[in-house]
Amino acid sequence: MKHYFYPDDYIESVYRVDFQKLYNEGYRGVIFDTDNTLVPHNAPADDRAKAFFKELSEIRFHTLLLSNNKEPRVKSFKEDAGVEFYIFKANKPSVKGYEKAMEMMETDRQSTLFVGDQIFTDIWGANRTGIRTVMVKPILKWKEEIQIIIKRFAEAVILAGYAIYKAFGGEVKKVPLKTEE
Repeated sequence: MKHYFYPDDYIESVYRVDFQKLYNEGYRGVIFDTDNTLVPHNAPADDRAKAFFKELSEIRFHTLLLSNNKEPRVKSFKEDAGVEFYIFKANKPSVKGYEKAMEMMETDRQSTLFVGDQIFTDIWGANRTGIRTVMVKPILKWKEEIQIIIKRFAEAVILAGYAIYKAFGGEVKKVPLKTEE
């Protein structure tokens, strides 16, 4: 049985994932959290994010930002970075946003991947929806709103349990990573 608070994989950065290999495995849509997953909290789309979404578009992935943030933040990032779709005020961890995301991208649970940096919103919601989850380390941890900082302490306890779970053969579905060049 899958633990709702454990990601399928936990990696350093979304920018290390080999999305071409995931596409070859049958994935067609990727749902992303924005802040501290793609850029620091409230930062605009940078050159790395723009190049990243251009690469995903060339692979032919559908992409969507799923955020609890307000529309101006999410919409401007979507437009600047070249993301295909967005949902603001998603009320994560509610499954409704994830389901709406798949509907917009015309994907299903087996062909959709979720990438985010928080357990209690991102990972918990995507796991309950039945989507493969990848948790990334926050880009700038502790430079966030106070309610997020408080959650980080509880996340640390869960991630310690996750490390033990993995060490004793718990189910982990590793994502392919790009080789360092």
